[in-house]
Order: sequence, then structure tokens, then C-alpha cells
Amino acid sequence: MPGNAGTEQTTTVVIGTGLSGLAVAAELRRHRVDAIVVDGLDILGQAQPANTTSLQRCDAADSGTLRERNEILRHLRNYAASHSVDVRNTTRAVQLTMLEAPDQAAPQWQVHTPTGLLVADHIVLTRCAHSQLRRMLNDFGIAVGRNVAAAMRAIGIYLVGVGELITPSPKEVLRQAKTVGQAISTKVNPDGAHPSTGVFPATGSFAVLGC
Repeated sequence: MPGNAGTEQTTTVVIGTGLSGLAVAAELRRHRVDAIVVDGLDILGQAQPANTTSLQRCDAADSGTLRERNEILRHLRNYAASHSVDVRNTTRAVQLTMLEAPDQAAPQWQVHTPTGLLVADHIVLTRCAHSQLRRMLNDFGIAVGRNVAAAMRAIGIYLVGVGELITPSPKEVLRQAKTVGQAISTKVNPDGAHPSTGVFPATGSFAVLGC
């Protein structure tokens, strides 16, 4: 790891401070996996800066879905604040670099920010078009098959809230966050004890993440 005062080591960096990012950060916290949440990525791999405004999906949610989304987001923000989740709303990821290590099964990652580097074993992306993900994998010299998500997971990158054509529903985002949180936890603590329950209420819109 670089001898840099601006370098931090963590287990997971979540890129995106919206619903998807906070949902997976809450799951990681529940599984006692260290994570830092930063704002969206401007540059993917070594490619030119991506226009992140174009990554916003254009599908319009109905009023009921919007209310549900806002309620879940409010709950997640409260959870993050009360459980000391490391959410850095003013820190933006500007580049992602893969660090290959011969003695490790999977690479480490450097997330470049204006204030330094975040070094992590796992990355969670929450807002990217599949075409950009394919380009990023190509930039890293990784062959891409039909399943982009599987290719990403093989190198320690996970997707939450990233749909092929439209934005996943709030419940689908929570389901994805739970799946990714469990997958990363299993890798970090393969023999670890089951985490404590109670991150989300067991009723209403949050039941999908109940234990």
C-alpha cells in the first residue's frame, strides 16, 4: 500500500450515496463488515471521464413507488447516522485502479478521491450503465462474457441498483443489497457468526431485509 498520509484501508468501498449505496452499507454494517460510502464515480477504470448525469435512468416512478422509495431512504439515512456508518457525501470517487497481487486470489482496488486513496478488497457500484461496465472490464484486460455481473463479482466488484434498462424497484434494490452484503460477508468471515438482527423493521416495505 502506498506510504501516503491520504491513504485509507477498508474492506469495502461503496460508490453511491443514494438508496442503493445506503442499503448495501446498512447490510454490510449488519454483517460487521467495514465499509466506506462515497459519492458517484466520475471515471471508470482508465477510460475517459464518464458523464454521470447520463447514467440516471429516465423511467418515471409512480407516486406510490416514489413515496416508498423516499420512506426507505429516510429510514436508511437514520440507520446510517445512528449506527456510525461511514458515509462521505462530500467525497467523490474520481478513478478506480486495480492492484494485482500474485499471492492473492483476487485483486485489491484503489478508489481515487480528491483527498486521497481508499484501498479495498471489494467495490460496490450503484449507478452505471452496462455498456460502461463492459468498457471498464475491457480497460482492465478482462474478458467479458454474456453475464456482466458475474464477471464483475469475479474481480471483487458488486452491483446494487444497476438494471439493464430501467431502475430496479425499491424492493428489488433491497433484495440486491441483502444478497451482496451476504456475499461479501461470506468472503470476509467465512466462519463468522450470524450477525445480529434488527437493521430493518420486519413489517411493511422493509420486510425484504428482515432476518
